[in-house]
Amino acid sequence: MLSACGDGSKQFTTEGLIAPPIHCLTDPRILGEAEKLDPIDEGNGCQVPNPWKMYSVAGVQFSQPATLNCSVTQPLHDWMSGTVQPAAEQAFGSQVTGITVAASYSCRARNNKRGAKMSEHGFGNAIDISSFTLADGRKITVKQGWRGEGDEREFLRQIRQDACGEFMTVLGPGSDRYHGDHFHLDLASRRSGKAYCK
Repeated sequence: MLSACGDGSKQFTTEGLIAPPIHCLTDPRILGEAEKLDPIDEGNGCQVPNPWKMYSVAGVQFSQPATLNCSVTQPLHDWMSGTVQPAAEQAFGSQVTGITVAASYSCRARNNKRGAKMSEHGFGNAIDISSFTLADGRKITVKQGWRGEGDEREFLRQIRQDACGEFMTVLGPGSDRYHGDHFHLDLASRRSGKAYCK
């Protein structure tokens, strides 16, 4: 059973959360540059039984290594190769070569709000992406591009919408005040089995 963070003051709750699957179907080293890590268990609910440090996926380099639960790596690869790259080719005539990783594994409450439920980041079950770098050096940021040039707006809206086919939660500009500068993608296990894309 998951428990609440116990440092005398309740940082977050894990009530109702469902831990992600331990196993995944594909070895992440096939999907990109990856390193197997020892299991993570902070003893307060934050746990990643099968963590991997990802440096790239589908040929796209990460600005910093992302620590992710194994099950996240395949959907991230499929979204990057099947959605992001075709959309970049269509909008810019160029491939995406890098992304800025704003967050991956982090033992914290949702939106860093004390007393909220633990974030899916605490399971290594989420990644936040704040920008995309093209082969020609152009950088498309979520914050500026969402209301920026027409090609940037079209690209960002398409890849966000299509992320709902791979992930269970997709958040970004307009979702709330916490996601105006990045896309949050996670595989939250909900009893309803429904995705939340807003």
